[in-house]
Amino acid sequence: MLRIKNLGLLMAVLSLLSLVGNQSFAGKRENTLTLTGSTTVLPIAQRAAEEFMELYPEVNISIRGGGSGVGIAALIDGTAGIANASRPMKTKEITTCRSKGINPVETVIAKDGIAIIVHPSNPVKELTLEQLKAIYTGKISKWSEVGGKNKPIVAISRDVASGTFEVFKKLVLKGDKTKADALMLASNKAVATTVTNTPFAIGYVGLGYLSSDVKTLNIEGVSPTNETVISGEYKIARPLFMYTDGEPKKLAKKFIDFILGEEGQKIVEKVGFVPVK
Repeated sequence: MLRIKNLGLLMAVLSLLSLVGNQSFAGKRENTLTLTGSTTVLPIAQRAAEEFMELYPEVNISIRGGGSGVGIAALIDGTAGIANASRPMKTKEITTCRSKGINPVETVIAKDGIAIIVHPSNPVKELTLEQLKAIYTGKISKWSEVGGKNKPIVAISRDVASGTFEVFKKLVLKGDKTKADALMLASNKAVATTVTNTPFAIGYVGLGYLSSDVKTLNIEGVSPTNETVISGEYKIARPLFMYTDGEPKKLAKKFIDFILGEEGQKIVEKVGFVPVK
């Protein structure tokens, strides 16, 4: 047993060990960053994190998807340092943030066009915005109504947690509801894969998810490219965001600054999106 005269020394040692442990834990936290949210922003964030961690090996950056709404919820409940979003925050989300003492600040890290995709075998080459809306609201149900084969249209959409869905609903559907039998999927990749495997499907994805496995339709005679997104000629376009609690600071600032820098904007373009600088 310890004698009473050694108790003060013991307490001092325990206090010192606790202080060292706390400092070590704090150091680990300062070198850790979690990003959650948009599957559109996901490839930018993943590639940027890989290159950033090569530059700073002591840093650990974790990237998760789930959709813009999931990312914003994670920022609100404190489980993410950055929320990736392919749409602006909603008024009710901003209100929730402020009620919990969070000051949401947005940083635009890239731009994107929402590309309309079909199976490569589909003969249709373009649609008007009115036709696209009619397909997704159920007023047009066969490809023959827009110059294609006499086959039912399989409409594939993103789910309601998706920022891409929110932008599509605003810019294309003009607030109307997607038809009841539309297939609602959780990610850009899921939409692209399903269209690839479904001859009479139509879907929409961010530019970074285009490939030779799908065919991109012109909308109002315009194809989605960097140039048409920047000029505003392509009408289904949007900025991509990273949200933080207050102005970005410490590791979050360092990472966002990296994405906005020359190397980061090259990454944006490499993965198929539109640089902002």
